[in-house]
Formats: sequence, C-alpha cells, structure tokens
Amino acid sequence: MIKVAILGHGTVGSGVYEVFDMNAAKIAEAVGQPVEVKYVLDLRDFSHLPYGDKFVSDFSVIENDPEVTVVAEVMGGTGAAYEFTKRSLMAGKSVCTSNKELVATRGDELLKIAEENNVNYLFEASVGGGIPLLRPMMQCLAANEIVEIRGILNGTTNYILTQMIQNGVAFEDALKQAQANGYAEKDPTADIEGHDACRKISILSDLAFGDKFNPDEVPCEGITKITLEDIKQAEKLGYAVKLIGRAVKCDDGKVYAYVAPHLIDKHHPLASVEDVFNAIMIDGNATGDVMFYGKGAGKLATASAVVADMMDSIAHSEKRRDVSWGSGEKHLLKSIDTLSSKWYVRMQGEEGKIMPEMTTAEANKQFAQAESCMRIL
Repeated sequence: MIKVAILGHGTVGSGVYEVFDMNAAKIAEAVGQPVEVKYVLDLRDFSHLPYGDKFVSDFSVIENDPEVTVVAEVMGGTGAAYEFTKRSLMAGKSVCTSNKELVATRGDELLKIAEENNVNYLFEASVGGGIPLLRPMMQCLAANEIVEIRGILNGTTNYILTQMIQNGVAFEDALKQAQANGYAEKDPTADIEGHDACRKISILSDLAFGDKFNPDEVPCEGITKITLEDIKQAEKLGYAVKLIGRAVKCDDGKVYAYVAPHLIDKHHPLASVEDVFNAIMIDGNATGDVMFYGKGAGKLATASAVVADMMDSIAHSEKRRDVSWGSGEKHLLKSIDTLSSKWYVRMQGEEGKIMPEMTTAEANKQFAQAESCMRIL
C-alpha cells in the first residue's frame, strides 16, 4: 500500500482527500496497489470529520515518516509551503502542487532539489486547474518548437468581463457578483490586477522556452480600468474584451511575455470563451495552434489534477519525470516597449477606434492622454 500526505485542508486540500476517497478503486487499479492518505496537515481542528484522526499539526511527523512517499502541497503562498516542500523533497518524498505562486517564483530551485534527491516535483494544477495542459505541452508537443502561447488564464476576470459584455453590468458590480458566487476572493487583487494570470504565463514560458521568467519582471496589467464604454465600443467594432496572458518567441530567441486586456475579433476562438472558463492556445511550429479549454479552477477539478500528478509520481518513483528549467541566466524576457501591435484607443470626446500597428513605446507616447488604450490580438 502506498501512503501519501496532504499539506493543507482548504478548498483544494479537502478536494484532494475527496478524490482519493471516492475514486479509491480506480486509483488503486491505475497504480497497481491501494493508496492511503495517512496524514492531513492543518492547524485547525477537524476532529468532527470522519477522517479527523488523520490530522496533524506538526509537519515533522510527515517529514520523518518513511512510509509517506508522495505529498500534496495545497497550502498556497510562498512561506510555509516553500519550507515544507523543500523539506519533503530533501526527505525523498515527491511533491505535487496547485501552488502557482510558489512554482512561478521558486520552481527552478525546487525542481533542482527534486532532481538531486531523485523525486518528482509536479504542478499540473498550477496553471489550468483541472485542464490537462502542462503534461500535453511537455509530452504531446515535445517535437515542436513553441512559437507562441496566448490565452485566458483567469476565470474570475473572464467571469467579470462576461457580465460586462452580456449583461451591461459595471465592473464594480460584476466583481461583487463574482465574490458572491465564490469566484473571487474577499481580496480580489491577484485576479483583477492580473497577478494570477502573470504567474501562469510565467510558468508556461518557463516550460516552453527552458529558462525562468520571473513574474515580478513580466509586464502585467489587469482589468480595473475597463469600462462599459470600452465594452460598447469594442462591440461596435466587432471585438470582445478579454484579459490575455501571452508569450511570443522572437527570431533572436528572446521572448515577449506579458498580461494585458486585449480586443479580440469575435470570430477568434478565444472571444467565445465565457464565464469562469479558461482557454489556452499553444502554437507549435509543426502542429500550428492547439487549444485547451475548460474550467481553470474549482475544488474537484483542481484536486483531480493534483491527484493525477501524485499517481504519476507513484508510477515514476524509480525513474523520475525529467522536468526542469534554468534560473534566468539566459535573460530571455524581451522589453515589451519594442512589441508591435494594432491598438484600440478611446480619446475624450471621441468614440473608440482602431489604430495602425505600432510599438508599445510609441503607443504609450502617442496616447498618453487617452481614456482607454488596449492591444488588439
């Protein structure tokens, strides 16, 4: 029997336990033997649960138990989650996570530690939630050179924009709806300012281009400045407004990576992606565009991806998955000032209009007094 542990019992953590419980027979058949959750780490009291006896508050209990071979880190953040992940890997335990912030900021270091200890550090759930994305990109598209990645990477902002587009709801009211429906946190900053999408496009860029893209250095703009007037003008021009994470490889090997609102032609596949759904398009030089679509978050959807990684770690306990990228020494990130795009611009007293292609630096200079200015994808 395989013994595993779960670090954190929030939305995703409780979902991980639920997936193991309800699909126990299926999981056992897939990995060749039963899998038992031996411990759940959390400081809160969950003694009322049917599995309340599995809870521990001291991580060293898990760290020092040789029976535990795989750990799910679903705590979030970069504090205790980083420390416990590092210690788990050094103790010879594989770690699987949905923690996009930790993967984006410390993934290079943690992957190196995993390699040194011949264990796995896997994070399928960190980008697309329940959408199979990273493994297909690394395996099914392995024969391709990735040319471009672009997509809707955050369900909260997509829900807000959908409400603005379809129902004429102002941004502030759409945000309140998202919070009431559980799609947005009490503090929605990471979503609406684009930070969540920025971490995800950074991870995708790390994997696609082989070096670290620090999310603190990747240009990032959210949706807080978008108004119903922009939505109306975009509609009139035949476009929809979407928050897009994008990475484009240039001829010199450098990469433009950024997050920003875009106008997208209504006939484009991304334009029809609505509510909390995500969609990511990966352009390979052999395959052309491949699109991945689904709910990018949610308790069981995200948990299923974490559990699938844990099963993969069990299956590859003897020969670890070869996943890695550099520490940023290649300096692949190219200044967005030189990125050329068509632009939507709305000036005071004028309706929105399409402007010809120009660099970001030129657009910033020319439209410094514009009420609204967005790229067109």
